[in-house]
Amino acid sequence: MILVTGASGTVGRAVLTEVKQSGAKHRAMYRSQAEAAKAPKGTETVIADFADKQSLGAAMRGVEGLYLVCAPVPELVELESNAIDAAKAAGVKRVVLNSALGAGDYNKSFPSWHRKVEDKLRAIGMANCIIRPNSFHQNVLSYYAPTIRTQGAFYDAMGDSRASYLDVRDIATVVTRALGGGEHDGRIYELNGPEALTCAEVAQKISSHTGVAVRYMDLTIEAQRKALLEAGMPEAMVTPLLDLKLYYRSGKGGELDGTLQRLIGREPITMDKFLAENVDQLRGQAA
Repeated sequence: MILVTGASGTVGRAVLTEVKQSGAKHRAMYRSQAEAAKAPKGTETVIADFADKQSLGAAMRGVEGLYLVCAPVPELVELESNAIDAAKAAGVKRVVLNSALGAGDYNKSFPSWHRKVEDKLRAIGMANCIIRPNSFHQNVLSYYAPTIRTQGAFYDAMGDSRASYLDVRDIATVVTRALGGGEHDGRIYELNGPEALTCAEVAQKISSHTGVAVRYMDLTIEAQRKALLEAGMPEAMVTPLLDLKLYYRSGKGGELDGTLQRLIGREPITMDKFLAENVDQLRGQAA
């Protein structure tokens, strides 16, 4: 039995789809019945919360392989630690942890939170594999599409730094194979996509696919901080987010190493392929 946590999230949903397609016996963890009702047909569901240790114990019952992912919230270390403790108590044999790029060398922001969880997992004595993915193609829809549709532009504080974007479906393929153990046990995979793009280059690609001129509007770190705070984002999230921007602006997010291609055994999904699949979500009033 494989338990997929975060099954309603961007990566968790993709992992659930891939695990289901593999034919493995599986269970998906949700925080509410309303979310669980959206599970794929034939998927066993369980309602649990990382903050509720008793519910985690019930969710882990009979589980051999655990995919662990949590939203990047300030409580991440405590919440994922609860899940690791529950997995150990339930006799789970293997954990695949969704960490973050930078967890190996950046002592700030979300990567530093993930590193603490990584250290706990490695010390607790279960077979494990750690996945550290770069930025997702899907983030274009989550963070940029709203203003692209209304203004023909998107805003960020990335400067001319590059990010090696990858698709969550490719991450899901790696996770599903890692849940099978073997050569993946004890490994840490830093996953980069097939090309390193600046935000200006992403804007050019979006323009090409939509037929609408899309601009990238670069912000200073200070301007983005002001905008995020005025939009109501808590300071406890704003500072880590901007610290992560500084990590990418240092050039750390633009590496290309072929690891993803080797692990999935095919060419990774490109930004162009992703944009072609989702072009309708990028068109709007600006068209």
